[in-house]
Amino acid sequence: MLFCLSSVAQPTKMNLWPNGIPGLILNEKYIEKPTISEGIPTRFERVTNPELYVFLPPKDKATGTAVLICPGGGYGALAFNHEGYAIANWLNETGIAGIILKYRLPSDLIMKDKSVGPLQDAQEALRIIRRNASFWNIDPKKIGVMGFSAGGHLASTLSTHYDEKVYDVKDTTSARPDFSILIYPVITFDASFAHMGSRRNLIGDNPSEDAIKRFSNEQQITKDTPPAFLVHSGDDNGVPVRNSIVYYEGLQKYGISSELHIFSSGGHGYGMSVNNGTQSAWPELCLRWMKTLGF
Repeated sequence: MLFCLSSVAQPTKMNLWPNGIPGLILNEKYIEKPTISEGIPTRFERVTNPELYVFLPPKDKATGTAVLICPGGGYGALAFNHEGYAIANWLNETGIAGIILKYRLPSDLIMKDKSVGPLQDAQEALRIIRRNASFWNIDPKKIGVMGFSAGGHLASTLSTHYDEKVYDVKDTTSARPDFSILIYPVITFDASFAHMGSRRNLIGDNPSEDAIKRFSNEQQITKDTPPAFLVHSGDDNGVPVRNSIVYYEGLQKYGISSELHIFSSGGHGYGMSVNNGTQSAWPELCLRWMKTLGF
């Protein structure tokens, strides 16, 4: 953690919904809870103010590529340090814009429909990046999404539900990511191999079969789903590796360029896993994959 914090640059912060959050229920007793370390928020709970943290590389290094980063936390918290700041800084070092999404965590206390709250934030975040592409020196055709654990569920939801109307959009800006990077992601809500905490938080204790299918993203893949790079560890006891396997297989059925790396160990939640086991190779493998696809 100290390594991550010591290298954190100062981002530009943007309010995601300056003109009002869609589906909002006002609740003055529901208060956002950040965890602060060395003056930097490293974890968020009960998010009420969704924001973008924009980290741009120096102009002389910029490749024109941008990645929207969705930290994990089981849809109950956001791991903003090792799955947020550390990732944005790494991307900046490679000339890629890293833009962290502080998304709302599903709650009936502040949302008319908690199942779409995070997706609303993710769609609008991607649209904001496209709208600001010229100003931020970004190629609007090179904008991807990256997610970790439950953030991987949100990233894969955005990748498969990018054109689903979940709020009133004021323009025609596309919310489709050009590629997705899914790190030990939650993919399915099938009870036989779902991360049940994420499922419960997003769609409740007794969801309908339609809700389960809707947010089991391996079942929502189409020919227009963006290519994906997936990372998982075989010994992940939190989110079974089968989550990544079924998403990869779904992409393959449509001939969508994708790459899956399954490491023998690593468990869950390791972020970049600096100098720790074979899974620490994933960042370099990811960059090679992006380069191969022209991103």
